[in-house]
Amino acid sequence: MADYLRAHGYVTGRVQGVSFRFFTQDSAVKHELTGWVRNLPDGRVEFMAEGQRGMLDSFIKDINRGPVAARVTNLELTWDKFTGEFNNFRIRF
Repeated sequence: MADYLRAHGYVTGRVQGVSFRFFTQDSAVKHELTGWVRNLPDGRVEFMAEGQRGMLDSFIKDINRGPVAARVTNLELTWDKFTGEFNNFRIRF
């Protein structure tokens, strides 16, 4: 599983109230990733995603674009070791 990784990100911009979490979940499922996404009180969106590096790269491209009504101004991203702790990708409330 050398090509499996974890990506942890914080998305800034117009990312709340524009279906960003649902868009993120749909993209993660499409790319066969596991993890979660949630809104933060400061207006950002946070996500944790695990899977194959190539799928994560495609997912990150989707996140940088966002849904039609969103406007991503910044993405803070860190990479870490794959843990396999998630069974699916879900929205945290």
